Amino acid sequence: MTMTSPNSGFAPWSDRLRRSAIILIATALGLAASMMFGGLTLPQAGMIFLAIAGAALVPWNLHQSVPATDDMVGARPAETPVVQALVGGMPDAAVLLDRAGRVLHFNVAASQLAPALRKNELALFALRSPEIIAALREAIATREPQRASYVDHVPIDRWMELIVTPLSLPTAFGGSEYCILMTFHDQTPLRRVEEMRADFVANASHELRTPLAALSGFIDTLQGPARDDPKARERFLGIMHAQATRMARLIDDLLSLSRVELSAHVRPEKMVDVVPLVRQVVDGLEPLASERQVAIEVELPDGAVNVAGDSEELLRLLENLIENGLKYGASGGRVVVTLSEPAPGDAGGEVRLAVRDFGPGIAPEHLPRLTERFYRVDVGDSRAQGGTGLGLSLVKHILNRHRGRLLIESMPGHGATFTACFPAAKAAEKPSAGEKVPAKE
Repeated sequence: MTMTSPNSGFAPWSDRLRRSAIILIATALGLAASMMFGGLTLPQAGMIFLAIAGAALVPWNLHQSVPATDDMVGARPAETPVVQALVGGMPDAAVLLDRAGRVLHFNVAASQLAPALRKNELALFALRSPEIIAALREAIATREPQRASYVDHVPIDRWMELIVTPLSLPTAFGGSEYCILMTFHDQTPLRRVEEMRADFVANASHELRTPLAALSGFIDTLQGPARDDPKARERFLGIMHAQATRMARLIDDLLSLSRVELSAHVRPEKMVDVVPLVRQVVDGLEPLASERQVAIEVELPDGAVNVAGDSEELLRLLENLIENGLKYGASGGRVVVTLSEPAPGDAGGEVRLAVRDFGPGIAPEHLPRLTERFYRVDVGDSRAQGGTGLGLSLVKHILNRHRGRLLIESMPGHGATFTACFPAAKAAEKPSAGEKVPAKE
């Protein structure tokens, strides 16, 4: 229901009559006196009364679309509820100041960024960064937009960009009110992505440079001093083969990781039975298990275990997890591969593939970083085992694409368990067009 302002030209007739009652009563009394003293006849008095009554009751402000209310007369534009709502609705941290630098409005994001902000107090008291103070003073002095970048160290390091924008708001009488809008943009995600990209390039180039340098050195040796030495040639060729294999594995892992990331937003739809994939990978790794003197124990359900997935990527995931157990948990003598289904009736259950080794285990401080690219608990041992430092990162990205998750449990001296969890087939929903998976690093 629309309420009608009493000042509007569309007010009810009863309201207009009530506001004009004094005028009409005074007019009636004056006309009655004129008639009594013979100045007017009754028809003349009636005509005059009707003319005055009509003038008093006509809605003269019919064409005024937005009438000015008493509480808005003389109000400063920057302090109106409209401006306050606009500042409050901005997605980034925003603070509106008057020409002296006092706070007029600020939103929730700004209060979280600077809890000391108070209305009608100087913003410099709450924002003590030298870069902020310099930019604000420069904007007040020159009335020109200013930009500044700074690092907020509390409670964690955050890279922020400040934009100071002078504004001129029109007033009701044709003038203008000068104020300053400060907006804060969080650059931390972009900064971290850039750092991760730089670290990735540096690590990849380092990993490739080492085998390339070894190959170049041994080629020079075989062409020179060891040209006529069969024993040295045989030994060097074996080392060169190992280095070339390591470089090929690294490039293969990099390409696989790039392919998975490229299609990370597309969830696989095809139903895949995981049981034969596990058997295929275990059979393929039997030579490595025999070489390391490790027994692979497999515990699989009797029937099929279906998940929505990509069979090639699932094979790669299984190879990485089981091969890691054989390489780094070989001292335990066995690796247990377990595949389990959710309990019947458990709509939110998961299909879990666990690979447990009984090796030396992993210290707790390393667990959160195991899925980072090129991160190794023991660099020397990893390279000696032929690892590239990308296996678990690839596992994590494959699981992200399949809407799954990776659980890592380990205690020093008690081995480690890596569990890949997938949504069960009955709970897996077909993704809508354009559905994306949030990237996890």
